[in-house]
Amino acid sequence: MNILAIGPHPDDIEFGCGGTLIKYIKAGHRVFLLVLTDGSYGGSRKTRMREQKEVVRFAGASGLYWGGYKDTQLEANRALISKIEGVIRKVKPDAVFLNYEDDIHQDHRAAAKAGISATRYIKEVLFYEVPTTRRFDPDTFVDIRFALDKKLKLLELHSSQIDKTRVKSLTIIEMAEACATFRGFQGRVKYAEGFKALRVIRDVR
Repeated sequence: MNILAIGPHPDDIEFGCGGTLIKYIKAGHRVFLLVLTDGSYGGSRKTRMREQKEVVRFAGASGLYWGGYKDTQLEANRALISKIEGVIRKVKPDAVFLNYEDDIHQDHRAAAKAGISATRYIKEVLFYEVPTTRRFDPDTFVDIRFALDKKLKLLELHSSQIDKTRVKSLTIIEMAEACATFRGFQGRVKYAEGFKALRVIRDVR
């Protein structure tokens, strides 16, 4: 299958569905990433883009696309929808991962709203969570017990962001591990990633 993960900023995808993408890659599927902004508000543009490219190489993903937007300047308009649709035409994804729309960050809200429109013909679209997500109630879980270490490594490669959680003495690595533990408890496994389905169409044969 072709899998497309869309993130507003560098590192959003890795936090929300990095473990699941690792499992897809290990199973032989093709995974592509679309990162809509350069993350420059949270650090050096050059550094953050380099970190994202390192993640793609380490994970063994099949491709990385950039939206070309500046951090904090996303708007859910025709231009953004068309940008996402253009990547969808290239990748032809069987499944798409989007960040959840209820979020305190304006870029995240805009990305999700545009993504909902752009993926209207995709048979499987799942929302993932990030640290700024609100009121997230997952209905789908992926067991990442044997992918957690590699997921955390993906986040470590975003080295400029590890301590930028705005919570004293708490790193993004610790946040991701705590989230995996909680979602694992909900899914009745050791570690999990939780998702909320926008749409899942199954072909039963």
